[in-house]
Amino acid sequence: MNKNHLRRVITLACAALALVVSLACNSKPSGDNVAATVDGRKIYRADVEKYYENQTAGSQQQQQPTGEQATSLRLSILRELIDNEILMRRAEKLGLLATDEEVDRKLNEIKSPYTQEEFDARMKEKKITLDDFKRDLRRSLTVDKVLNKEVTSKINITDQDISNYYNAHKAEFNLIEPQYHLAQIVVTTAPNPQVHNLKNDKAQNEADARKKIQMLVNHLESGDDFGTLAMNYSEDADTAGNGGDLGITPESSLRNTDPNTRDVVTKLKPGAVSPIIPVVNPVTKQIFGFRIVKLIAKEPAGQRELSDPRVQQAIRSQLRDRREQLLKSAYYEVLRDSAKVENYFAEKVLEENGTK
Repeated sequence: MNKNHLRRVITLACAALALVVSLACNSKPSGDNVAATVDGRKIYRADVEKYYENQTAGSQQQQQPTGEQATSLRLSILRELIDNEILMRRAEKLGLLATDEEVDRKLNEIKSPYTQEEFDARMKEKKITLDDFKRDLRRSLTVDKVLNKEVTSKINITDQDISNYYNAHKAEFNLIEPQYHLAQIVVTTAPNPQVHNLKNDKAQNEADARKKIQMLVNHLESGDDFGTLAMNYSEDADTAGNGGDLGITPESSLRNTDPNTRDVVTKLKPGAVSPIIPVVNPVTKQIFGFRIVKLIAKEPAGQRELSDPRVQQAIRSQLRDRREQLLKSAYYEVLRDSAKVENYFAEKVLEENGTK
């Protein structure tokens, strides 16, 4: 073989090798098992499906998302997984990954209201394993640590900020009518599948409901915390998860509630808890539940001055929340710009709909 021929063979071999390398570098992961990559780290379609099933668990068949709605939910879940992976990469650089001790402490805190059997049942209901749950806890704790260091800890709301806001929004602090800050515990005479309190405890009939509400009264009279009892036992789907808190209710809005509740609430003193209030169907006059109401605070009508500590705290919290939301959004955008993200699932959605 002469030198020219040998040189051509080597050149062709190098070209072929370069082509193979190029194709390998630019090819997508085979199959549909990889939904996306973040700086080469894979996010699997199975993980997206796991979170999808978790979010839709407990929904009735007719309420399950379908078609475009289901695809949109999967895209949203994947976007969150991508953002979390980007933050996990940042946490590694900052040395802020959550430790095993932190994960175990948080796990024990979450498990504390349950027996082991109740906790296992919740895991099964959500279709996740303990390892999955601990992995999610580690990710959540890590994300919180990164955002706290990079964003939250750097937010400073000054007294001047508060004063400026108050002067620009003074009318917001002029209450035209008394306002009530209320919380409630509700027990119904028929179990609602959409209700999920921490104890997964629901009355099955009126007699059962009467026994349960009296049990809760006994606990309150013994000094147990109202919010904790609401989270553990209340059967109101909207408020059980936040300790029964109904938020601030203007006095005029009490006219829309049942007369029994309205009459009791207007006579309560701040911090007091009502007796058992039967909740009656106004049409059939049948009892369909029982309620205990706590008046957390009552605000009389009139102008609130800037010197009121409650006004200052409300403004500070509002300004901090707004600034934190803005800065976190900007922080995510900066991190996304610096990361190499390949969203194969999103590309597939575009291809299947004929836009690529």
